[in-house]
Amino acid sequence: MRYRGTGFARPQVSPPAKGGATLYDSLAAGQGVEPLAFVASIWGESLPHDVRWTGRDAGYRVAATDLRTDNVADTLAAHGERLACFTMDVSDIVQVHAACDQIEAHFGRIDVCVNNAGFLQYANCEQTTPELWHKTLRVNLDGVFYVSQRVAPGMKVRGFGRIVNMASFGAKTGGLSPLPAYAASKGGVISLTFSFAREYAPFGVTCNALAPTFVKTQMLTEQVSPERQAELRQKIPVGRFCELEELAHSVLFLAHPLSGFITGEVLDLNGGLQFD
Repeated sequence: MRYRGTGFARPQVSPPAKGGATLYDSLAAGQGVEPLAFVASIWGESLPHDVRWTGRDAGYRVAATDLRTDNVADTLAAHGERLACFTMDVSDIVQVHAACDQIEAHFGRIDVCVNNAGFLQYANCEQTTPELWHKTLRVNLDGVFYVSQRVAPGMKVRGFGRIVNMASFGAKTGGLSPLPAYAASKGGVISLTFSFAREYAPFGVTCNALAPTFVKTQMLTEQVSPERQAELRQKIPVGRFCELEELAHSVLFLAHPLSGFITGEVLDLNGGLQFD
């Protein structure tokens, strides 16, 4: 399914608006307004996947961020003005505000925020050092708060916004491997999602989260042995890992103007591993 940024069908009921038409009305009416998707990322090598996730080909202009951007310069150039990348460390609130300022100066506004930055180091309870614990929470939890806190007020003023956070199957179950720091950080993401959803619902701004099990990213392919990957696949009823395109589809669904009645939701992508 392809969501075109300039071809949204207008729903019968729109979010509450104070003071006239909102950005939501323009998007839903297909008035030539192209939404801006902001992807907060952290792994430089995975940036092309992030770009695909947020729907450059689905009508979005995309502002992507990462710790490094020099290694994806050629990829960015191939997409022209509809795609721009900015250097940002999500765990540094000063960098978050500076990057968001640059994005708004470049594109004008931020309509959709995808909090996709993540850090994972395999360590069980006894292997988790204080340094690893704090680094994991700084990136996975503090970063989501810093970025969301920065972009939500502007969405509120415009009467439209979508925040999509990346949680985890591990946040709801402890995971298939013992990863206390990672599971705790993603559990915090779910709680933040609920809090932002509650606060900003009256203003046309939704906040939802995805809780995937293993997705075909570097966290899986570079940190999990082929033997362990085979064991994990056997535990998933559909018999495989989540594809990046499937995760992209879920992000686009939650970002769509017609998803305005969905907020505070944690959407599972686990291949039937858990039902709730």
